[in-house]
Amino acid sequence: MPSIFTHAAVPLALWCASERGRISTRLLVTGVVAAMLPDADVLAFALHVPYADAFGHRGASHSLLFATLLAALATAFASTLRASRLQAAAFVFICALSHPLLDALTSGGLGVALWWPWNDQRLFAPWRPIRVSPFANNFFSARGLQTVLSELRWVWLPLLVAVIGWRSIQHRTSEARQTP
Repeated sequence: MPSIFTHAAVPLALWCASERGRISTRLLVTGVVAAMLPDADVLAFALHVPYADAFGHRGASHSLLFATLLAALATAFASTLRASRLQAAAFVFICALSHPLLDALTSGGLGVALWWPWNDQRLFAPWRPIRVSPFANNFFSARGLQTVLSELRWVWLPLLVAVIGWRSIQHRTSEARQTP
Protein backbone atom coordinates (compact mmCIF):
# COMPACT_ATOMS: atom_id res chain seq x y z
CA MET A 1 0.00 0.00 0.00
CA PRO A 2 1.07 3.58 -0.36
CA SER A 3 1.47 5.23 3.03
CA ILE A 4 -1.72 6.36 4.72
CA PHE A 5 -0.70 9.96 4.02
CA THR A 6 -0.60 9.41 0.27
CA HIS A 7 -4.14 8.06 0.23
CA ALA A 8 -5.19 11.63 1.10
CA ALA A 9 -3.57 12.94 -2.11
CA VAL A 10 -6.53 12.35 -4.42
CA PRO A 11 -9.17 14.10 -2.25
CA LEU A 12 -6.76 16.99 -1.66
CA ALA A 13 -5.99 17.28 -5.37
CA LEU A 14 -9.69 17.31 -6.26
CA TRP A 15 -10.30 20.00 -3.65
CA CYS A 16 -7.38 22.10 -4.91
CA ALA A 17 -8.51 21.74 -8.52
CA SER A 18 -12.08 22.78 -7.80
CA GLU A 19 -13.42 26.30 -7.61
CA ARG A 20 -13.16 27.77 -4.12
CA GLY A 21 -16.09 26.71 -1.97
CA ARG A 22 -17.26 24.05 -4.42
CA ILE A 23 -16.12 21.25 -2.09
CA SER A 24 -16.90 22.08 1.52
CA THR A 25 -14.36 21.43 4.25
CA ARG A 26 -16.69 18.77 5.68
CA LEU A 27 -16.92 16.98 2.35
CA LEU A 28 -13.14 17.20 1.92
CA VAL A 29 -12.54 15.67 5.35
CA THR A 30 -15.07 12.93 4.57
CA GLY A 31 -13.28 12.26 1.27
CA VAL A 32 -9.93 11.99 3.03
CA VAL A 33 -11.42 9.55 5.55
CA ALA A 34 -13.03 7.55 2.72
CA ALA A 35 -9.68 7.40 0.94
CA MET A 36 -7.92 6.11 4.06
CA LEU A 37 -10.68 3.91 5.50
CA PRO A 38 -10.01 0.76 3.43
CA ASP A 39 -6.77 0.26 5.38
CA ALA A 40 -8.76 -0.21 8.58
CA ASP A 41 -8.73 -3.81 7.41
CA VAL A 42 -5.25 -4.17 8.94
CA LEU A 43 -7.19 -4.89 12.13
CA ALA A 44 -7.79 -8.28 10.55
CA PHE A 45 -4.18 -9.15 11.36
CA ALA A 46 -4.89 -8.72 15.08
CA LEU A 47 -7.97 -10.94 14.68
CA HIS A 48 -5.85 -13.61 12.94
CA VAL A 49 -7.77 -13.26 9.67
CA PRO A 50 -5.40 -14.45 6.91
CA TYR A 51 -4.14 -11.77 4.53
CA ALA A 52 -5.57 -13.61 1.50
CA ASP A 53 -9.04 -13.98 3.09
CA ALA A 54 -11.89 -11.94 1.60
CA PHE A 55 -11.91 -9.90 4.82
CA GLY A 56 -8.11 -9.78 5.11
CA HIS A 57 -5.90 -6.87 4.14
CA ARG A 58 -6.73 -5.50 0.67
CA GLY A 59 -9.86 -7.63 0.56
CA ALA A 60 -13.51 -6.53 0.72
CA SER A 61 -12.70 -3.03 1.95
CA HIS A 62 -10.71 -2.46 -1.26
CA SER A 63 -13.64 -3.26 -3.56
CA LEU A 64 -15.98 -1.29 -5.79
CA LEU A 65 -18.80 -2.45 -3.53
CA PHE A 66 -17.15 -0.88 -0.47
CA ALA A 67 -16.63 2.42 -2.34
CA THR A 68 -20.27 2.30 -3.45
CA LEU A 69 -21.49 1.69 0.11
CA LEU A 70 -19.46 4.64 1.38
CA ALA A 71 -20.92 6.79 -1.41
CA ALA A 72 -24.44 5.70 -0.47
CA LEU A 73 -23.72 6.58 3.15
CA ALA A 74 -22.49 10.01 2.04
CA THR A 75 -25.81 10.68 0.32
CA ALA A 76 -27.57 10.17 3.64
CA PHE A 77 -25.38 12.88 5.18
CA ALA A 78 -25.21 15.19 2.16
CA SER A 79 -26.76 18.18 3.91
CA THR A 80 -24.37 17.77 6.87
CA LEU A 81 -21.50 17.61 4.37
CA ARG A 82 -22.82 20.81 2.75
CA ALA A 83 -23.14 19.12 -0.61
CA SER A 84 -25.84 17.88 -2.93
CA ARG A 85 -26.56 14.16 -2.74
CA LEU A 86 -24.93 13.64 -6.15
CA GLN A 87 -21.84 15.64 -5.24
CA ALA A 88 -21.44 13.82 -1.90
CA ALA A 89 -21.85 10.41 -3.52
CA ALA A 90 -19.53 11.14 -6.46
CA PHE A 91 -16.78 12.73 -4.36
CA VAL A 92 -16.79 10.01 -1.69
CA PHE A 93 -16.95 7.24 -4.31
CA ILE A 94 -13.96 8.65 -6.23
CA CYS A 95 -11.98 9.16 -3.00
CA ALA A 96 -12.74 5.66 -1.70
CA LEU A 97 -12.01 4.06 -5.07
CA SER A 98 -8.69 5.90 -5.33
CA HIS A 99 -7.42 3.76 -2.43
CA PRO A 100 -7.50 0.33 -4.11
CA LEU A 101 -6.41 1.85 -7.42
CA LEU A 102 -3.31 3.32 -5.78
CA ASP A 103 -2.69 0.05 -3.94
CA ALA A 104 -2.87 -1.81 -7.25
CA LEU A 105 0.03 0.33 -8.46
CA THR A 106 2.34 -0.83 -5.65
CA SER A 107 5.24 -3.22 -5.88
CA GLY A 108 4.13 -5.68 -3.21
CA GLY A 109 1.34 -7.38 -1.33
CA LEU A 110 -1.28 -9.70 -2.72
CA GLY A 111 -3.17 -7.27 -4.94
CA VAL A 112 -6.62 -5.79 -4.33
CA ALA A 113 -10.01 -7.52 -4.35
CA LEU A 114 -11.54 -4.81 -6.54
CA TRP A 115 -14.40 -7.00 -7.81
CA TRP A 116 -15.31 -8.62 -4.46
CA PRO A 117 -17.91 -10.20 -3.82
CA TRP A 118 -18.38 -11.12 -7.48
CA ASN A 119 -14.81 -12.30 -7.86
CA ASP A 120 -12.26 -13.05 -5.12
CA GLN A 121 -9.26 -12.62 -7.43
CA ARG A 122 -6.70 -10.08 -6.21
CA LEU A 123 -5.56 -7.68 -8.91
CA PHE A 124 -2.50 -5.55 -9.60
CA ALA A 125 -2.12 -2.91 -12.27
CA PRO A 126 0.09 -3.98 -15.18
CA TRP A 127 2.51 -1.20 -14.19
CA ARG A 128 3.50 -0.96 -10.50
CA PRO A 129 5.87 1.96 -9.92
CA ILE A 130 4.94 2.79 -6.28
CA ARG A 131 7.03 1.10 -3.62
CA VAL A 132 4.87 -0.76 -1.15
CA SER A 133 4.87 0.92 2.27
CA PRO A 134 6.21 -0.89 5.31
CA PHE A 135 3.78 -1.21 8.21
CA ALA A 136 3.78 1.37 11.01
CA ASN A 137 6.66 0.08 13.12
CA ASN A 138 9.02 0.00 10.12
CA PHE A 139 7.79 3.17 8.41
CA PHE A 140 10.56 5.34 9.85
CA SER A 141 13.37 3.40 8.21
CA ALA A 142 15.40 3.49 5.00
CA ARG A 143 12.64 1.49 3.30
CA GLY A 144 10.04 3.95 4.58
CA LEU A 145 12.04 6.83 3.12
CA GLN A 146 12.25 5.03 -0.24
CA THR A 147 8.47 4.62 -0.11
CA VAL A 148 7.90 8.32 0.57
CA LEU A 149 10.21 9.29 -2.29
CA SER A 150 8.39 6.86 -4.59
CA GLU A 151 5.02 8.32 -3.58
CA LEU A 152 6.25 11.86 -4.14
CA ARG A 153 7.43 10.89 -7.62
CA TRP A 154 4.48 8.78 -8.75
CA VAL A 155 1.50 10.27 -6.88
CA TRP A 156 2.03 13.71 -5.35
CA LEU A 157 4.07 15.28 -8.17
CA PRO A 158 1.76 14.13 -11.01
CA LEU A 159 -1.28 15.30 -9.04
CA LEU A 160 0.38 18.66 -8.35
CA VAL A 161 1.15 19.10 -12.06
CA ALA A 162 -2.45 18.12 -12.94
CA VAL A 163 -3.90 20.58 -10.41
CA ILE A 164 -1.67 23.43 -11.61
CA GLY A 165 -2.55 22.65 -15.21
CA TRP A 166 -6.27 22.48 -14.48
CA ARG A 167 -6.24 25.71 -12.45
CA SER A 168 -4.33 27.41 -15.29
CA ILE A 169 -6.99 26.30 -17.77
CA GLN A 170 -9.73 27.54 -15.42
CA HIS A 171 -7.97 30.89 -15.04
CA ARG A 172 -7.54 31.34 -18.80
CA THR A 173 -11.14 30.35 -19.47
CA SER A 174 -12.34 32.80 -16.84
CA GLU A 175 -10.24 35.59 -18.35
CA ALA A 176 -11.53 34.80 -21.85
CA ARG A 177 -15.13 35.05 -20.64
CA GLN A 178 -14.47 38.43 -19.01
CA THR A 179 -12.77 39.95 -22.08
CA PRO A 180 -15.34 41.68 -24.32
